Amino acid sequence: MNKLANLILAVLFTIFAVLQYNDPDPWRWALMYGFVAGICGFAAFGKVNSVVVWAAIAVCVVWLGVWVPSFADWISLGSPNIAGQMKAETPYVEFAREFFGLLICLLTLVWQLWKVRKK
Repeated sequence: MNKLANLILAVLFTIFAVLQYNDPDPWRWALMYGFVAGICGFAAFGKVNSVVVWAAIAVCVVWLGVWVPSFADWISLGSPNIAGQMKAETPYVEFAREFFGLLICLLTLVWQLWKVRKK
């Protein structure tokens, strides 16, 4: 089950990385999603390095911290729809989407770390 879940996550994060080609800042997002895909891919075969996972978690936490004010602005606006169109018409749409993207990365990495520590 773990192997299958990790393979699915690796494929999904690889797709996320590839889909960043039209983002205003594609390289850092492609790298982040690709890094998480790699961690999940290695985890599928029992090759998880907790130091690498901790490093990725640290990057996510710091990066999320940068987006917290913009995310708070989005919430203060009443959490307007961010999924209506693919093109971000307003800055808060991009900020909220990026915040959630990082949160998904962070949750996946914490899950990986939890699995490693469980062993």
